[in-house]
Amino acid sequence: MQLSNEEEDYNLSLSKFESMLKTNKVLFFDSEEFEEIILHYLDMGKASLAKKALKLALEQHPKSTGLKLVQVEMLVYDDKLDQAEKLLNELYAIEPTNEEIYIQKASIYSKRDNHEKAVELLNTALKYTDDYADVYNLIGMEYLFMDNLELAKENFIKCLEEDTEDQAALYNVVYCFEFLDQNEEAIKFLEDYIDKNPYSEIAWHQCGRLNYGLKKYEEALRAFDYATLIDDEFMGAFMEKAKSLERLKRYEDAIESYNRTIELDDPTSYALLRIGKCYEKLGNKVMALKFFNKTVHEDPLLDKGWIAITDFYFRMKNYQKALFYVNKALHIDNQNRMYWKRYATINKEMNFFEEAEFGYRKAVEFGDSELDTWLFWVDILQFLGEFDTAVQTLLQSSEYFPEAYEVEYRLAGLYYITGEIEKGKFHLSNALRLSFNNVNILEELFPIVYEIKSVQSMITKYRRKQ
Repeated sequence: MQLSNEEEDYNLSLSKFESMLKTNKVLFFDSEEFEEIILHYLDMGKASLAKKALKLALEQHPKSTGLKLVQVEMLVYDDKLDQAEKLLNELYAIEPTNEEIYIQKASIYSKRDNHEKAVELLNTALKYTDDYADVYNLIGMEYLFMDNLELAKENFIKCLEEDTEDQAALYNVVYCFEFLDQNEEAIKFLEDYIDKNPYSEIAWHQCGRLNYGLKKYEEALRAFDYATLIDDEFMGAFMEKAKSLERLKRYEDAIESYNRTIELDDPTSYALLRIGKCYEKLGNKVMALKFFNKTVHEDPLLDKGWIAITDFYFRMKNYQKALFYVNKALHIDNQNRMYWKRYATINKEMNFFEEAEFGYRKAVEFGDSELDTWLFWVDILQFLGEFDTAVQTLLQSSEYFPEAYEVEYRLAGLYYITGEIEKGKFHLSNALRLSFNNVNILEELFPIVYEIKSVQSMITKYRRKQ
């Protein structure tokens, strides 16, 4: 690709400056060359080189407003706000209509968290600037800092009206719409934008993403298709396209799209996992397992990969293999509640009840807040004859699930079994009140208690009220 004259001049200036530093010969640059060199080093994060260039620049051009404004920018970058403000005031006395002075002053006020004043100064800059897009973008950012998303959105839209190719502004507009929960409006805005800019892959991608969030998978797929046609290396669009195809149960097409992401970049554990899931949906167990194994090889810390393999074998009733893989997962992360719950469930299926009880206990200990985990745990404790521990566990669970009839029926049964009849009656009354239709829980788990005359009497009394 041939460089433009401007690019060639720019590269020559950089080469010439770096050569000067190596040889210690002082060469002359015009002030604009110096500005470009300094800003280049700032953009590259090479602050020390930028400062060297600025020092030399001011020695050669001590009265250059442009260079002094770059100096202000560097002072702001170093948080030397008072010095920057003093220099800006001096420049304002010389050039009161220079928009950059107002922009830099706004930057200082923004750093001091006075965003209202920053907006005021930026609005003044609009009177003198030719680059309206940049100023509107800066105003939008200030409103973002103030959490005024409506006005931020309004200014980012103005920025796009001035510069339709400003991708950062486009992203910011969509962000504002989403934050304001205006997803339908965002889609309408993007559709209007696409009408004027049909080859904007970013707009198509964002449109697809919003439709996907609204579960409009056909519309999402159409948008991602356009994004990938415009840019056939747009990995994010291929990934989202694959997800949409999965939702539409087009698993073979989804696999193709996920594979495209792997061609474009190193394979991600997410893509490998989803390919495995697609193969599983297609009934191709060999390929599913192959990709699940690739997933955990690519990222051994990804819990979803280990869970996919464990659940795969569990569904096949190959409990030994399922246990083998969940144990491997626990060896990597023994504080993962999802691993412990599966460890417990597999052991329960294999009639290893003590191991199952331990697994459910660990799952709860590491933050499992699902009611069914507590209930499985308690039912195993009851099966093992550990009635007191079961009661204490249920009382603990009732703090999290105060209106759970499943807990109340179990407490009632256990209290009757342990001879605490009054407590049993109390919890049975609660259970019947919460859900009389589920009285069969008592009958199934505690058949002896269910047959007690006083218990039958309470049940009959509640039945008449129904």
